[in-house]
Amino acid sequence: MTAAERWLLPIAVTLELVAMCIASPPLGALAGVLFLVSFLLAGGRLQGYSRVLLLVALAVTAWLYAGGHLTVSQLLKASSDAAFYAAFLGSLGMMQCLVRRFEVLRRIHDVLLGGRPVWLYPKYALVSCGIASVLSFGMMNLLCGTLSETLRERGITGASRLRWLRSVLISALRGFALVPLVAPTSVAVAILTREVPVLSWSMLLPFGAAAAVALILLGWLLEQRRFRQVSTERVALEQWPVGTLRLVVLVLVVFSVMAALVAVTELKVSAAAMLAVPAVTLLYMLWQDRSPVAIAREASAQISALSNEMTIFAASAVLGVALSAVIPADALSGLVASGGGVFLLAAAGLLMLPLLSAIGIIPITVLSIQAGLLPQLVAEGMDPLPISVALVIGFSLAMMLSPFGPSVMLLSRFGQISRWKVAFRWNGVFVLIAVPLLLAFLALILALITP
Repeated sequence: MTAAERWLLPIAVTLELVAMCIASPPLGALAGVLFLVSFLLAGGRLQGYSRVLLLVALAVTAWLYAGGHLTVSQLLKASSDAAFYAAFLGSLGMMQCLVRRFEVLRRIHDVLLGGRPVWLYPKYALVSCGIASVLSFGMMNLLCGTLSETLRERGITGASRLRWLRSVLISALRGFALVPLVAPTSVAVAILTREVPVLSWSMLLPFGAAAAVALILLGWLLEQRRFRQVSTERVALEQWPVGTLRLVVLVLVVFSVMAALVAVTELKVSAAAMLAVPAVTLLYMLWQDRSPVAIAREASAQISALSNEMTIFAASAVLGVALSAVIPADALSGLVASGGGVFLLAAAGLLMLPLLSAIGIIPITVLSIQAGLLPQLVAEGMDPLPISVALVIGFSLAMMLSPFGPSVMLLSRFGQISRWKVAFRWNGVFVLIAVPLLLAFLALILALITP
């Protein structure tokens, strides 16, 4: 990797954060161009899927623009969206820099594995969901990175290592996948409420929370036996690790900065996290290490390590804007006249997300296209709530099942295990059991809210 490539991604992330702060779409579009140039320069160093998805997104966008289906403003939006989603992942990935500096974070799995074995799965799922509600992929970086280091330090290999990875990281991934169902900071909720202003997070929450409880109970039933085996190899902590109090203070500072940004600006919580996490992390690193050059190099290396995942996010954003521009707004209007038609739309929307994710189209792209069709359906008298609930449920399932999604790829990279095994062998049965239960839940929702 040349020096130009190594520094281009951090510069693009910084530029997008500035564009977000001053609400400058042109500057965001410029950041998107820098991201795309950086990904193209990386070329063969990207994983095959990341490279192919990027080239497909650029080719489809260029073809649609040449055919007159896309305007210049839509191209700028595509570039700006690409920058936002890539910077979203890159900025929150800075959390991994803190892991190296706190023993309590390095030993977070010993902390979470304490207590009775029967509660380990729901504990991991709920803690993962809570952290990810604010830090998003920073949570996956934290839990995946610390577990791989823990297993390496203790010499846990073979069948025991696989058991740890399956139990601990799958519960973390499924907890992360609960975020669209319960958190106002979810990108899925943001997309839906932006496209349908009459919709709000509070309207979605009761139904999303019920679906989340069902998914936790199902996972608990399937995984508790493996967690009991893992618990026999855990290391009991006699006292809290050194630096715990300092970490608590640091986390409170991050949350306080986020709350202040939300209170005094128009930024959403997720955008505030994108600013607070790297800012507080870099200031702490500077206070501890006193070497700006070394800190800059470490931060650059951390962001560059996420280039594959950032490429997928950026390419999917471009593809989503391009494809949504060519789908007729009234393509599905004939189905809103009856409850059966609405259920068909909702069920199709739910199933499309995990199915298309399984073949390589990550859920953000699919949801962006689906959400773009909702305003016309609402204008024709359709209640957006059941379909929106179906879409957040489908988004949650897609996060578990996609072998190409950033969360699965992060788990695969840190765990050094095939993403196909993570998505299909470890989560496949879970999703197959969950789908009919959730479709029945969807039918119940329609029965309750339909006059």
